[in-house]
Amino acid sequence: MSVPDRARRAQIAAIFITAACGLSACSTDGSRDMLAGIGVAHPTDSSSADSDKQDQNVSGPSPLGDADKEMKTQRPPAPARLMVTNMRIGQHPGFERVVFDLEGEGQPGWFVDFQDQPTQQGSGKRINYYGATALNVNIDGTVLPYELGKDDPALGTMTGYGSIITEVTSAGTFEDRSQFIIGLDQARPYSVEVLTDPKRVVVDVLDR
Repeated sequence: MSVPDRARRAQIAAIFITAACGLSACSTDGSRDMLAGIGVAHPTDSSSADSDKQDQNVSGPSPLGDADKEMKTQRPPAPARLMVTNMRIGQHPGFERVVFDLEGEGQPGWFVDFQDQPTQQGSGKRINYYGATALNVNIDGTVLPYELGKDDPALGTMTGYGSIITEVTSAGTFEDRSQFIIGLDQARPYSVEVLTDPKRVVVDVLDR
């Protein structure tokens, strides 16, 4: 093989080696760690990073209103025609939350107090629940679902996380008042607030 041919082959080999190192992120000493992670990231990796960043920068919800153990009541500001369509339980640092979603016209009122042995409005029957005590939550300005042309949501009983709220039970609607029993591990400070868009009654129970 002539000298020019050897030189040309050496140049071609050098080009292939350089290209291979560029694709595999090689360093001059053969290490592949120097540029690790540089290139096109996988979509799952990118979304995970964004999610972690949001969790670090966005604080969680805070309890609403002024919480204590006293009875709380407020009459509806005007006649209302509402129904409770759903109930939800949330767990947050320092408190747990029960949300009663509403549909219909007007603003709700409420009457809420602790009762160790709550009874159902209208019938007077004792309401069984799981827990050491209970919040008897009465939402005023509500009607039966058929009066709004709606199906019965059949709310029933929802199990809580157990650390504060043990369960939430729907006890029905009677004479413009919907009754719910929130079972608790013990009597704790709580607050009641109404939020809009969407309309809902929120009960926060503090972990103290």
